[in-house]
Amino acid sequence: MPVKIRIYGKEAVFTRGCWTCEDESLLAMLESLADPRAVTEVEEHAHALYAAGRYGGVIAVGEGWEAAPHPAPEIRLEDFAPARQPERAGWLSFLRRRK
Repeated sequence: MPVKIRIYGKEAVFTRGCWTCEDESLLAMLESLADPRAVTEVEEHAHALYAAGRYGGVIAVGEGWEAAPHPAPEIRLEDFAPARQPERAGWLSFLRRRK
């Protein structure tokens, strides 16, 4: 079953792992997130909810629209910053002068 979302005032439909939209720039943004494995109704809805939340959009629920929640961040600061010494965090931390 197709899932309809609205982002930046433009509507898009996700069905069988593909996005369709009249706006080419929005279509490109959504295709970058497309999951071709989402073929069941539950998977399609979950993916459309993720995409709408990622771009701050809304998803069609029955007769109306509902704001999509923002997904959890994929990268967190804790992944890079040591808990004991956050001032030594970063990918070039090995270049810093040691005391």
